[in-house]
Amino acid sequence: MSLKSASSKGLFVGVVAAFAASAPVLAQDFPSRAIEYIIPFDPGGESDITARLQEPLMQEALGVNVNVRHQPGGGGAVAWSDFQSNAEPDGHEIIGINTPHIVAQPIQRADAGYTTDGFDIITWFHLTPHVVVVRADSPFETLEDLIEFAGENPQSLTMGGSGTFTGNHLETLRLMELADIRVTYIPFTGTGPLPAAILGGHVGAVMSNATLAVEMGDNVRVLAVASEERLETLPDVPTFLELGYDVVGGTYRGVAVPNGTPADRVEMLADLFAQMNETLGERQIPMGYQMTDIRGQDAIDLMTRMREQYGDFLN
Repeated sequence: MSLKSASSKGLFVGVVAAFAASAPVLAQDFPSRAIEYIIPFDPGGESDITARLQEPLMQEALGVNVNVRHQPGGGGAVAWSDFQSNAEPDGHEIIGINTPHIVAQPIQRADAGYTTDGFDIITWFHLTPHVVVVRADSPFETLEDLIEFAGENPQSLTMGGSGTFTGNHLETLRLMELADIRVTYIPFTGTGPLPAAILGGHVGAVMSNATLAVEMGDNVRVLAVASEERLETLPDVPTFLELGYDVVGGTYRGVAVPNGTPADRVEMLADLFAQMNETLGERQIPMGYQMTDIRGQDAIDLMTRMREQYGDFLN
C-alpha cells in the first residue's frame, strides 16, 4: 500500500470513528439484523454513489451490516413496486426514492405498480440541479445553437436521460414546450450509462444532473443549468433563467420505508441521514450535490409541489 493510500485510509477510518461518536441514539431493539438498502437504478449513478458513501457510516452507527442492492428498471418503478408490495414495515428495509420520478410515474401510468402514498418518507437528503450536456466537440456551442437546430429539424436531435417520466425526462418535456421544439428523448436505466452514451455519440445531448457535468469535466460542454443562480461547481455555465427559459428543477434523492414503520425508527433513521450529510457534504458538495434534510410534512409537501410543477406534461 502506498503512503498516499495509507494516509487516505487512515483519514477515512478517522471520519467513520468521529461520525459514530456523534450518531443518533438507536431506537429500542432496533436494528436487530442487517439493513437492506435498495437502489432502484444501475450502479454508477448518483443514487449508487451516495449509498456507497453512506454504507460504512451506517454500519458503524447502527452496529449491523448494511447491504446495498441494485434493482434497476422502469425509471425506479420496478423496485418501488416490489418494495411497496413485499417489504416489512420494521425499518430493516429501506429504499432510495427520487422525485419527481416517484410522483410522476403513477400519474402517467395506471400500471406503475406503486402509489406515492404507499411509502413513509425518511428524508430527502440531497438535490442535483438538471443540466444540458453535449460532447466537447459538439457543433452546439450554446443552448441557443441546440434549440435552433432542434427547431429546424424536429425530432432529429436525440437527448438522453435516466428513464421515462423521471426528472431528466420531465425537464426535457418542459424545455421542449418552452422553446417550442421537438427532440427525441432516449431513456436509459439510470445515470450510470449516460457518460458512455454521450462520449460514444449514441445521443446528441443529455439532460442529466450537475454531478454528471462535474464528473465528466473537459470531455463535455455544459450548455445550461436549471438552478436559480449559477453553481459554484460550474461557474461558467449560464442558468436557463439567464437564457430566457423558466426552467428551474432537479432531482431530489432520499430514502423511504414501507407504510406502518414505527415512527421512532423513521425519526432515528432521519437523524442518521442528516448526520451523514454533515460528514459527507464536504466531499459531495464539490461533486455537484446540494445537501438537504427534508422530512415529515415538508417531505410530503415537496412531492405535492412536484406533482403540480410537472402535472401539465403528464396529462
